[in-house]
Amino acid sequence: MSYTIAVDVGGTFTDVVATDENQVFTGKVPSRRSDESAAVLEAVDAVADHFGLSAGALLEDTRYFILGTTVVTNAMLEYQGVPTGLITTKGFRDVLELRRGYKESLFDLRLPAPFPIVRRRFRKGVAERIDYTGTVVDPLDEEEVRAAVRELKAAGIESIAVCLLFSFVNDVHERRIAEIIAEEHPECFVTLSCDVLPQIREFERVSTTVVNAYTSPELKRYLHKLDTGLRSAGFGGELVVVQSNGGIMDVAYSAEHGVDAVLSGPAGGVVAAVALGERSGYRNLITADMGGTSYDVCLINDGKPEVGVDNWISRYRVAVPLVDIHTIGAGGGSIAWVDDAGALRVGPESAGAVPGPACYGRGGTRPTVTDANLLLGFMDPDRFMGGTMALDRAAAEAAFDEHVATPLGISVPEAAIGVFRIANSDMSNALRYVSVSRGRDPRDFALMAFGGAGAIHAGIQAADLGIKTILVPRKAPVLSAYGGMVADFKVSRVQSYVRAAEAVDADELTAHFARLQQEAEKMLPAAGTVRLERYLDVRYEGQVREVIVPLHTRTRKISPVNLSRAVSEFHEIHHQLYAHKRPAQPVQIVSLRLELTGLRQTVETPPRPFAGDDPAAARVGTRPMYFERLGGFAETPVYDGTLVEPGNVITGPAAIHEPGTTIVVCDGQEAMLDQYETYVIEVVQ
Repeated sequence: MSYTIAVDVGGTFTDVVATDENQVFTGKVPSRRSDESAAVLEAVDAVADHFGLSAGALLEDTRYFILGTTVVTNAMLEYQGVPTGLITTKGFRDVLELRRGYKESLFDLRLPAPFPIVRRRFRKGVAERIDYTGTVVDPLDEEEVRAAVRELKAAGIESIAVCLLFSFVNDVHERRIAEIIAEEHPECFVTLSCDVLPQIREFERVSTTVVNAYTSPELKRYLHKLDTGLRSAGFGGELVVVQSNGGIMDVAYSAEHGVDAVLSGPAGGVVAAVALGERSGYRNLITADMGGTSYDVCLINDGKPEVGVDNWISRYRVAVPLVDIHTIGAGGGSIAWVDDAGALRVGPESAGAVPGPACYGRGGTRPTVTDANLLLGFMDPDRFMGGTMALDRAAAEAAFDEHVATPLGISVPEAAIGVFRIANSDMSNALRYVSVSRGRDPRDFALMAFGGAGAIHAGIQAADLGIKTILVPRKAPVLSAYGGMVADFKVSRVQSYVRAAEAVDADELTAHFARLQQEAEKMLPAAGTVRLERYLDVRYEGQVREVIVPLHTRTRKISPVNLSRAVSEFHEIHHQLYAHKRPAQPVQIVSLRLELTGLRQTVETPPRPFAGDDPAAARVGTRPMYFERLGGFAETPVYDGTLVEPGNVITGPAAIHEPGTTIVVCDGQEAMLDQYETYVIEVVQ
């Protein structure tokens, strides 16, 4: 028997999905912020118990162990990376702080400078100069480099980022600096911008390179510790890590490219949404992942998630390709509080797993969104986590009374309703951000809700945005882990190539893509079928932002016709995003992008036959729940999700309790479980 185990470490729970080629097991264990690997090993024990094996016997027969990790995310959010230095071209060491002359919040006069992950005294400029053609104008001053490295070593620097002008055209000086660092400071971790992001725009390049240098050593240590622990327990397979581009890669790659794992966990959920949405017949989706600490949303258009290359992580620019996930602090653990002006606020601070929401009974005393959902009747205190964990309603009431109701002079139910409304408003705005603000009409998409709390709130968001269909997979509580299970190996490469579109030589372009493909093939782990996708970053001449345009070809050779089609598509995509296009204006190609995907064979659950539309066998009672459109609390039918069969139709208002999540079907909505174990909820506007 061969097993595959996928684990996703979240802020509150660590999710696990495992398969033995015949059945799929899903489970959750509490996360350990102090030691992420401890929760991972607890998840292994849970899988072993399910299959009736020892942990050693399970790991011995496990082919792939797939990890979605928050190590890089936490290192940036908490600024807990390693001591980092920067070597750059003399006169340019302050690019990291100048940030191209802008800040994220233009109208916030009190916005402080970002935390310096590389302090100024650890940023060293060295004499050298390469021009835009790649010609060496001034040779590298190697003695100056050696002196800089020695100073950084003496200061306790553990990682050095190297980012020189025009190294994306000619990397000879960066490569030589790496050799000198290896001679002078051999134990130091080294990141070269020509490896991480060989692309124009100095701030984006240096910021991305520094983030990689700052986070990768911590990820490398963690992966080594986890890999060693798994192998000492008998693991003989391959440990792979979910990447922010939606693929997976082996430990050797991941340990050197921490910046590529900055959205490791949330990206897995998007990958799973693509796969499950496709099976149920939906290729246009907006995903809504509500866990304990955050609410992560992403738009999937025609079966492909949007990809971003201008993301900010803890106020540092990360320009490598990432699944374009927008995150807000609105999870189940988000804490409700009253500010100095007497206004009710929700988040972004989270209670996490420990102490967690007040109703968890683990010492938490502050009210959270989860506590509000319990008080409003959406959650059953005896059915949480499939009945394995009881919730304390009295503790939730006490927390709301002390921290919200009494300060505002309102009742506890009114306080819970207020928190529920604010959280829903924040989440609806997040959905608008990835759709309306980017030229997409949310009414053209289905909303896929997952995470432990996503399905409680999805009905409100759908009604608010005019969305007609909600999808809630039965695997919703562990969907990010399931995404690792179905993800393919993927390498993303980018290279600057600034040309006017009419001046591009198709043969030259073919040669550049061939070189990128060779680089990607060296990185890609052994896989079966390989899929090649190529893109161009295109803009109107004079613009400062580009649009990523697919390059359609039948062969690896690029023809003038292929280029003409790409330019035509650019005009249409630009119009879709920005509501205007100018076909007569000169067009410029800025960068080349390539994705090489090694396809894996994954286990697919076979469809189940429909069993009829009557859900009576799954109904287990009623309880009061709050529905604003009904004017308050109403006695509402409750269903046991484990007894719901494909084809059963449940008319709202209703609640369906699945192990790990609750699905709230609002009034005017109707849910049916399809043959692929996904609840399809139709929304009447």
